[in-house]
Amino acid sequence: MGATSGVQFLPFKELELLFQQFIQAGYSIHAPQVVDGAILYSETESIDMLPRGVVDHQQPGHYRLTETGGSRYFSWSSALQGVKAALFPPSEVLWSAEQQAGGELDFTQVLAPQQAVALFGVRACDLAAIKLMDRHFLRSGAEDPWYQQRRANLLLITVSCSSASGSCFCASTATGPESESGFDLRLDELDTGFLIRSGSEQGEILQAQLGLKEAKPEQLAKADEQLHTVATQQQRAIATNDFRCHFTGQEESPVWQQIADRCLGCGNCTAVCPTCFCHREEEVPSLDLQGSLHQRVWDSCFSGEHSQLHGVPVRTGRRERYRQWMMHKLAGWHDQFGESGCVGCGRCITWCPTGVDLLEESARFVRDQLRDQS
Repeated sequence: MGATSGVQFLPFKELELLFQQFIQAGYSIHAPQVVDGAILYSETESIDMLPRGVVDHQQPGHYRLTETGGSRYFSWSSALQGVKAALFPPSEVLWSAEQQAGGELDFTQVLAPQQAVALFGVRACDLAAIKLMDRHFLRSGAEDPWYQQRRANLLLITVSCSSASGSCFCASTATGPESESGFDLRLDELDTGFLIRSGSEQGEILQAQLGLKEAKPEQLAKADEQLHTVATQQQRAIATNDFRCHFTGQEESPVWQQIADRCLGCGNCTAVCPTCFCHREEEVPSLDLQGSLHQRVWDSCFSGEHSQLHGVPVRTGRRERYRQWMMHKLAGWHDQFGESGCVGCGRCITWCPTGVDLLEESARFVRDQLRDQS
């Protein structure tokens, strides 16, 4: 767990006080909640909406929640969609156009909300995803003003995992289960409360206002033990963190068609992936045709229009589209950003209706190359 200086103990009965600290500091709280049988991040003002006594069961193509009646709020491993939407919404208006009396058009930029948001309960894999999203949306000289506004107003409160699902593999991607940086406050849940530490100046201010006692050595040891258990629980591991050499020359491999025969092309994997940032832009005209809104909307490399050039799709089928997704995520990201686009959350595996397993399919290219070399 690293240095113990500044680690304090927050009893469950004091958790509401932390929420009130956020509200008094001007933050809107977005936290995990059970919605329609799944855990999602949504706005809340009270800890009563947190998924207390709930565990998740995840496997390829399978997700279920079970109520245990336990005291913990974070006995589950990962929420359905992570926290991407807090920074990069599924749809948002970029500008509006309105026709004036003389016929000319008046364009007005629509900026992101100024509201400060406390994102509570972020997992380590999602913190890693935010760092990757920053690499894309905050590139020097090409900063996205909408993302930049939301990022500047975001308070990140991470909660370390205490269990792993059947789809998790963050230990093999070195993105979890422990959050080591990138947070304002970090919590580690125990049976009667949380260990809490700060990772920023704003986090220090909020933690100091709670007036908590220093954590005991046995509490620190228990938190360390939990993190070790989560890592060893993970039965899945990515074959390598850089697939570039394994994908080279494999564009026509029969593996792609074998995957396509099972893939529905639904785009679930890209929707739940915390690092997929593809989008399209479209016009939404007003009913009187005197104005329109220009918005960007999440898109997917599995959609028919995503690869269109001059009205003609470059990738015409599921074979080509899945190949694009996997090759970009596991190889192309290294050329663009110097690291993989996968953070080991396993959501693409869980939420694939037919259970297509990114790890199993990508590992085939590694095994095939090793076999050919032997």
